[in-house]
Amino acid sequence: MYQTDSITEITEDAIHAATLRWLDDRGVQLKEIAELALELQQEYYPDLTLLECLSHVKHVLTKREVQNAILTGIQLDRLAERGALDEPLSDMVLRDEGLYGIDEILATAIINVYGSIGMTNYGYIDRVKPGCLERLDNKESGQIHTFLDDIVGAVAAAAAARLSHNRKREQDRNRSE
Repeated sequence: MYQTDSITEITEDAIHAATLRWLDDRGVQLKEIAELALELQQEYYPDLTLLECLSHVKHVLTKREVQNAILTGIQLDRLAERGALDEPLSDMVLRDEGLYGIDEILATAIINVYGSIGMTNYGYIDRVKPGCLERLDNKESGQIHTFLDDIVGAVAAAAAARLSHNRKREQDRNRSE
């Protein structure tokens, strides 16, 4: 719990650990995010492995702006579940109102870290909702994932963009040798 009388700085490692723990608490495994990244890039890189995608997902999750977006989105989903958001915001988040759009804006903070490829990947994955995104978008579980489904899609899209940038750099380096 946050106490205003004794503010202590939380370390980067603690924020990273909290990010991973909160994802896990919401039923999201890093392997599932890596599977999404693999789906996004396998057509372009047939030799791509799940392990390579997982490495890129883990790297994306070390970025502070990514961690901030994840923690904020998950907290808003939790507050909505508890009925702790005032109306009309509560209704919009609970229903994942199509015109609300703030969930996508928060996701955009993640994909902007890796440029326009991330945006293209995110647009596709947000529309199709493959893999764990279908589960997170389903409201039958009783959990609210208005923000989380977009955030997970954005992390996968960012990892796919990072992977693509790295592969292109490797190809260019190999050609120049």
